[in-house]
Amino acid sequence: MLPWIRAARVPRTRSLFATLLLALALLVAPTATAATPVAAEATSRGWNDYSCKPSAAHPRPVVLVHGTFGNSIDNWLVLAPYLVNRGYCVFSLDYGQLPGVPFFHGLGPIDKSAEQLDVFVDKVLAATGAPKADLVGHSQGGMMPNYYLKFLGGADKVNALVGIAPDNHGTTLLGLTKLLPFFPGVERFIGDNTPGLADQVAGSPFITKLTAGGDTVPGVRYTVIATKYDEVVTPYRTQYLDGPNVRNVLLQDLCPLDLSEHVAIGTIDRIAFHEVANALDPARATPTTCASVIG
Repeated sequence: MLPWIRAARVPRTRSLFATLLLALALLVAPTATAATPVAAEATSRGWNDYSCKPSAAHPRPVVLVHGTFGNSIDNWLVLAPYLVNRGYCVFSLDYGQLPGVPFFHGLGPIDKSAEQLDVFVDKVLAATGAPKADLVGHSQGGMMPNYYLKFLGGADKVNALVGIAPDNHGTTLLGLTKLLPFFPGVERFIGDNTPGLADQVAGSPFITKLTAGGDTVPGVRYTVIATKYDEVVTPYRTQYLDGPNVRNVLLQDLCPLDLSEHVAIGTIDRIAFHEVANALDPARATPTTCASVIG
């Protein structure tokens, strides 16, 4: 049982609203499964293999950063092998864990999650011998690294950040977050129990700090891949970044037939993944179209 379901002493209406808000987030999050057997399979296929050494063609390791309610395995069951098969050293981490909540991560304070990313990138660089890494993140995992880059010295260790449906400027969650002021105590209730969710609300103190002074930092290439059918990070155009070395991509501009929403674009969409590969290796990029699904 998750902590917000069992612990709150708030009026029934407020508790119900908070539960509904979080349940919606759960419904659109990837389904988590027991990670142990899958992790072994991932390692055997070259994913999270700390003996992997980057090649001349792909000289930087790729660090995958999961989204809210995700974990280091389930979020990447398609993209990780996709990149491994293309010759990349691929690694993924768990972050934002809450005590007593297995598998569902990305719920802790985002500034602390960025510190976990900092430690993990150092570990990957030490193992591979590479001077810099490339980061690919989904949802919160595409936004949280911005804190690492801006405030924790990550810009010196990162060549590129690719965000798949990232909530770079927070989210209104289809307008539901705008209802929070009408339910006194609920916002504090969410913040106390799942600070990683509260941090992602548009206009939160975390988002305000993150976006102050501009979206980007010098020396890093940024790519944002969005879908107009996103029902979690809303409005979807708020995902886009503004600054030099930024490429904002709308999935439907590449393939109008692609109906992927927030979860699918980050977990199974091979058209989006082709664009990820282009962002990681722009010198060898090929056009991303509807036919990229078979690439």
